[in-house]
Amino acid sequence: MEIGIIGLGKMGANIASNLVEQGYQVRGLDTSPTTCEAIQSQGIPTFLELAPFLAAFSGRRVIWLMLPAGEITENMVIALSESLNESDIVIEGGNSFYQDSIRRATLFAEKKLGYLDCGTSGGISGARKNACLMIGGEHHVFQSIEPLFSDLACQDGYLYAGASGSGHFLKMIHNGIEYGMMQAIGEGLQLVEKSAYDFDLTKVTKVWNHGSVIRSWLMELMETQLIADPKLATFSSTVAASGEAKWTVETALEMNLAVPVIASSLFARNLSQENDPFSAKVVSALRNGFGGHESHVSHIS
Repeated sequence: MEIGIIGLGKMGANIASNLVEQGYQVRGLDTSPTTCEAIQSQGIPTFLELAPFLAAFSGRRVIWLMLPAGEITENMVIALSESLNESDIVIEGGNSFYQDSIRRATLFAEKKLGYLDCGTSGGISGARKNACLMIGGEHHVFQSIEPLFSDLACQDGYLYAGASGSGHFLKMIHNGIEYGMMQAIGEGLQLVEKSAYDFDLTKVTKVWNHGSVIRSWLMELMETQLIADPKLATFSSTVAASGEAKWTVETALEMNLAVPVIASSLFARNLSQENDPFSAKVVSALRNGFGGHESHVSHIS
């Protein structure tokens, strides 16, 4: 199967590397020459412009987008809808708002093009080896390339979620839950760190991750970050919010449902712009651990 990856950042590059090792014919597109050069050493042809990238395919084109949500993705989706042939497929793997995905699916259906929205989780390491994928779109389009999702995902790690938008809807809720979990870990470790006891936070997170009810990959990541930086001194207490929790809260309000933990975690990130809490440094360290998000003091202006 020929696969094109548009967006060769941390996630896109790792997906490309994953697939080429499994025997897929992979080619990449990115606007950065440096980014393209970095992945060419793996035998992956790269392009800086869309037209030659699309021309490099010999048959049906399956294009996986790993671009930031918003205008960048919107512009690329429109360009692809005007450039692809019938039966070509676009998989939108970024964190787009699910209602945008529904609209884009309608556009592609009118042109008899395949479109799948794919919530992608597991961070950088998941993209490289064992991803978690939530896929929405027309079922026959999904079935035609299901082996691709099976090869990328860990065991039991992909789900055909249903109609267009459902994959990104699940990823939106997933990230809202993630916000709440990270905030709880941050607040708990802040209480431990500020207590009268002389706790070793590395040992605390290690024991919590062995047999306890709150053991998790996040706790494992926290232990790893604390081993490297016991006081989290190199991490900023300013934590960015990338949009998914905001969409989750807004969607909950539209559905007349209460999501107080997720809402509070979102507000805590806003509050981190003003204060300097240790709990926010924990969240920064966790985001860096699974997603490679730049959150060190030296990167924050």
